[in-house]
Amino acid sequence: MTHRFDPTSLREYDIRGVVGKTLGVDDAYAIGRGFGTHVLRAGGTRVALGWDGRVSSESLRDSLLKGLLETGVDVVRTGLGPTPQLYFAEATLEVDGGIQITGSHNPADYNGFKMVLQHKPFFGDDIQSIGRMAEEGNWEEGEGSVTDYDIEDIYVDRLMAGYAGGTFRIGWDNGNGAGGRILEKLVKKLPGEHHVLYAEIDGTFPHHHPDPTEEKNLEDLKKLVAEKNLDFGIAFDGDADRIGAIDGQGRVVWGDQILSILAEPVLKAVPGGTIIADVKASQALFDRVKELGGEPLMWKTGHSLIKTKMAETHSPLAGEMSGHIFFKHEWYGFDDAIYSAVRFISSIHMLGGSLTNLKSAMPALVNTPEMRFQVDESRKFAVVEEVLERLSKTDAEVNATDGARVNTPDGWWLLRASNTQDVLVARAEAKDQAGLDRLLGQIDEQLALSGLERGPQAGH
Repeated sequence: MTHRFDPTSLREYDIRGVVGKTLGVDDAYAIGRGFGTHVLRAGGTRVALGWDGRVSSESLRDSLLKGLLETGVDVVRTGLGPTPQLYFAEATLEVDGGIQITGSHNPADYNGFKMVLQHKPFFGDDIQSIGRMAEEGNWEEGEGSVTDYDIEDIYVDRLMAGYAGGTFRIGWDNGNGAGGRILEKLVKKLPGEHHVLYAEIDGTFPHHHPDPTEEKNLEDLKKLVAEKNLDFGIAFDGDADRIGAIDGQGRVVWGDQILSILAEPVLKAVPGGTIIADVKASQALFDRVKELGGEPLMWKTGHSLIKTKMAETHSPLAGEMSGHIFFKHEWYGFDDAIYSAVRFISSIHMLGGSLTNLKSAMPALVNTPEMRFQVDESRKFAVVEEVLERLSKTDAEVNATDGARVNTPDGWWLLRASNTQDVLVARAEAKDQAGLDRLLGQIDEQLALSGLERGPQAGH
């Protein structure tokens, strides 16, 4: 038996697509066979399996399970829940790998698979190899067994073990994502007063799109915080591996700002620790880490790449602009928005008790949101190469870790190719609007030299 995947579904960090168009139950079966084969060939025997609340998740789960069992691996089903719950299962149970079926922060008609093998991210060529194995039918054969393991309460208790005090009045927006049941159990254990929006897990996402990094998706949370005069608000994406936050005045606390608040107590506990952030993060974050005696490290965007770099540098904490926060300090090194929320509350308590004051004290910078625009797949990396080549002939200060990040007296701008979509991503940050306009002019100039313009915004 052989199988061919839609080439767009095998991504850098995961496998995902539009259900019924680029992803379906036959793909799920082939993923089960391929991943099961990887586990066995790495000397493993058991896999943890979790899934989110999307409409398509159960049918994909059943096909994936069949594929896994027919390679001969045993499967421990940990149930419906957020991606970090599956990562937690993989980190703490006697298993050799894990798969979560999730569409993450994508629209309701998407779904996908995130994988971990022997506590390490499974990405890049590993994912491509699942496609090659399927085309060749190069799979192990066997008969595995399946068991169910209810990990919810163990996970919630472990989340609470990271709590270091503070009694607040907090608004939460679960966005009908897979973290709902965990969040409801967690707020019963946390002191203070908690108001939860959209805890019900609903894969149609009836209230708003589950991505807290887009400000428009935080409108309901802002209303809740304002109406009830709460201290702050916290939001999760569809599988609760990305966190979003607003202060008591309804101002967004962006991913890099959340990270700078989390970094302070961590650096007290781990003096001189390396704090990693992706190339889209504000210069203010890197400066703050330095000020706190830490070692700031700018790295490539992408959860698998960040996790790998953390292991290399023994970093206690890392984060991305997109709200993925990774704790190795007192945790397992994976991105977990629910655990990050617990540590965030503790950090606010340790730093004087007011998120509004912490936000107000941050340097006032003007920046663009992440600008994404469509470009032909075959051109996206080439354009970035052309830009770097041109800049190398000037005296521009360029960081080429992941695309081109250029520092100027006005601030900085970034142009990089997305690993997961046919888009270029641009971002800029300056001290004032005039500076920002000049930076955007530089981006436009570079694009024009490569025959492009900053076109209409592409969606996720």
